[in-house]
Formats: sequence, C-alpha cells, structure tokens
Amino acid sequence: MTGQAHVTAADGNTRTVPVRYGVKLMPELRSARVGVVGMCGGNAACGTCHVYVSPSWLGALKAPGTDEADMLDELESRSPQSRLACQIAFGPELDGIELAVAPHD
Repeated sequence: MTGQAHVTAADGNTRTVPVRYGVKLMPELRSARVGVVGMCGGNAACGTCHVYVSPSWLGALKAPGTDEADMLDELESRSPQSRLACQIAFGPELDGIELAVAPHD
C-alpha cells in the first residue's frame, strides 16, 4: 500500500510524494529529490535527512530514540518540530503527513 507525504522541498515548492507503507521516510524523500540527502544511509548519524514536521502531525510520531535525539541536538537548525526522516516509519497513521526539508547545517 502507498500513502502520501506533503513536503515543502528545499527549493520552497510543496510537492506530494508517494510513500510506501512499512518503510522509513528518508529513502522515499531522497528518491523524490526534495532536498533530503541521507548520507549515512539511515543510521541517524549525519542529519542530512532533517525535516520539520507540521505541529499537527507531531503527536502521530513515536518519540525520538536516543541516537536521533543526540543527532538532532547537534544541528544548528533544530526546532521543536525537528525529526530525522530516516527514523520515521511510514504507515497508514501518517498518510497525508506535512513536513518541510530543513536547511543543511
């Protein structure tokens, strides 16, 4: 099954990106070329998949794990809405999620 994420890309344009259920957001966003790099391959070690999740969607996400929280703490562009796309597992409960690609630190 596939859902969708509404993404404000690094270039400022908003796009709807199809996302398969059961995968992490990072590879789907990277394939969509919205500005997510994912250099570490999804290990929460680089911050190049940093996104800002719309406040109305934050409650639908599980709390960040230790590795994600530690990486987010290192980012200058961190906000209360910050998450790493490589740590967000996409499922039906996130269908329609709204997020923006954060600037690269």
